[in-house]
Amino acid sequence: MHLPKRFVYILRSAAQPSRYYTGLTSDVGARLRTHNTGGSPHTASGTPWQLDIVIEFADERRAIAFEKYLKSGSGAAFAKRHLRS
Repeated sequence: MHLPKRFVYILRSAAQPSRYYTGLTSDVGARLRTHNTGGSPHTASGTPWQLDIVIEFADERRAIAFEKYLKSGSGAAFAKRHLRS
């Protein structure tokens, strides 16, 4: 059985470089286009967005758990220290 890969990604706003967004997708390119065309209300005001980090997971449960962690207080602090440029 082939399971689709999942990606946790962190975007950085080119217009507001201190602004980041973390998300989960199975198609990074399509999701980035959605963010950059205003298709997501959370990121519509920060366009253009650039990929900063992409982490691939073979296990969807782990990808969901990691995205949730990065969006938590301690996960956001971890991302700020270790993942953001």
